[in-house]
Amino acid sequence: MTFCHIRFKQELFLLGLIILFLSSCVTQKQVRYLQSASKTDTTSVFRNQKPLDYRVQPGDNLYISISSLSEKANEVFNQRNNSNYGATGNASLYLDSYSVNKGGLITFPVLGQLYVKDLTIENIKDSLQNRINQYLKETIVIVKLVNFNVTVLGEVQSPGQYQVYQDAITIFDGISLAGDMTDFANRSKVALVRQTETGSKVYYIDLNSAAILSSPYYFLKPNDMIYVAPLKVKTYGFATFPYALVFSSISLILSLLIFFNTL
Repeated sequence: MTFCHIRFKQELFLLGLIILFLSSCVTQKQVRYLQSASKTDTTSVFRNQKPLDYRVQPGDNLYISISSLSEKANEVFNQRNNSNYGATGNASLYLDSYSVNKGGLITFPVLGQLYVKDLTIENIKDSLQNRINQYLKETIVIVKLVNFNVTVLGEVQSPGQYQVYQDAITIFDGISLAGDMTDFANRSKVALVRQTETGSKVYYIDLNSAAILSSPYYFLKPNDMIYVAPLKVKTYGFATFPYALVFSSISLILSLLIFFNTL
């Protein structure tokens, strides 16, 4: 075998490795959020509506607190679950909350059963305030949704379930709770799994596109799940591929082959 043949095979082999390396790289276009549709697209305002009208459903848990000038009345209207002794944080809130049953009802001290299904938190607060005013004056009613949880899985830094202490958050807020996506996340097809009356429904969202800002799925709802799939690059095993070691080893072997064939 002549030196030219060996040299040609070496260059061909290295060319193949370069093509393989380039095909396994993640481009900036794949990792950038909120990209314009084109270079001429200068849109800077995106209209969306903050979902302040979440409707309470069976299975939800409501934290309700009544404050008045009468300590005895406070004790009556704020009966707590005695079994939550020692519980703190989210566990305490959950145990002290009122569960909405299948019929859409909660059982509240003195007032009895209240129908809350398909009402907003503000509706429930106003309804309770009107009922309480029949018994007490100068009261403050606080109503909060306890079970606003968001689950983030897949190609994120810290997958898991997160408790939300806000009325509404965006999909970017949800992803930030999990420490943002990894470099190998497929941002162009993020799955949003949402519970509906007929079951779970999956929506696919392109976070590379700025159009997400006006999407009806920009704001999350309680118990939403976000799944971020990996790019094919990682699927093929290039996430932790030791490129430097492989290329240096191949170069050494090819150099030795040329050296011995030229002797």
